[in-house]
Amino acid sequence: MDIFEKTGKSALGSRLRLFSAMITDDAAKIYKWYGLDFAPKWFPVFFVLAQGTEKTITEIAVEIGHSQPSVSKIVREMTNAGLVKENQKSSDKRRNVVALTKKGKSFSDKLTLQLADVDAAIEGIINEARHNLWEALAEWEFLLEQKSLLKRVQEQRKVRESKDVQIVPYSELYQTAFKSLNEQWISTYFEIEEADTKALDNPKSYILDKGGKIFVALYNEQPVGICALIKMDDPDYQYEMAKMAVSPDVQGKSIGWLLGQAVVTEAKGLGASKLYLESNTLLKPAINLYHKLGFKKVVGRSTPYARCNIQMELILTKFD
Repeated sequence: MDIFEKTGKSALGSRLRLFSAMITDDAAKIYKWYGLDFAPKWFPVFFVLAQGTEKTITEIAVEIGHSQPSVSKIVREMTNAGLVKENQKSSDKRRNVVALTKKGKSFSDKLTLQLADVDAAIEGIINEARHNLWEALAEWEFLLEQKSLLKRVQEQRKVRESKDVQIVPYSELYQTAFKSLNEQWISTYFEIEEADTKALDNPKSYILDKGGKIFVALYNEQPVGICALIKMDDPDYQYEMAKMAVSPDVQGKSIGWLLGQAVVTEAKGLGASKLYLESNTLLKPAINLYHKLGFKKVVGRSTPYARCNIQMELILTKFD
């Protein structure tokens, strides 16, 4: 249809609904033409019960991928049509099971010939078409089970919005943002400690003058994220990734990821073999980000922060 040429693929749901309605309308006419008083939406439930085993509403819902209320409504309609009956005698008295009636079983025999004709007709369409819709649907179902359309759209939004993010070197222009962004997240979850105050009040002398770097994320030209690469006086680690903070107003735009990548790239450029960080497992999004960047948990190190309950490292260079 012309409308879908104009809307593009974003109207997939609308197009599928229209396509489904077209098929369902024909299905209703086909049942009537074969002299069968049957609603197309009953077919999945009827098919399961026609296998000869009684089922509970829950079992049917799981097997056909419908909700329990939806299956319950269909069973009531089929009961009124005399095709199924509930509360069948079962070996387990606690189970409220559903099964075909005598009429339903007889109906199943009549339906077999119609289904054979329908199957042959659909196979004819598949042979005429350039693409096998049946196989394509199975493939799409599999792909969407692995990652939903919602998740895929969310990822695309992140990619688009991250293009509007700039990562720039720190300057005194961003000192207020460096302090306020860090104080905001620390005070949300913990208490600001002495080690925080030293770094936040004096980023130049505490970080930059000692050989460290600070990166600032700009979104619409405004500073919305901060992360530092701190030079360490430690035999095991040369640099620490610290003081990462992103405004909650812009979370979901991959800003933390971009800042983390900038710090890792800078550490590599400075010749660091390993990168260290400290955090708290309460900060699940941050921990997930660190894992995504490649950090692994380490133990047995001292820390100046009371809130620290996890320490991690990223191997930048592997030696033989």
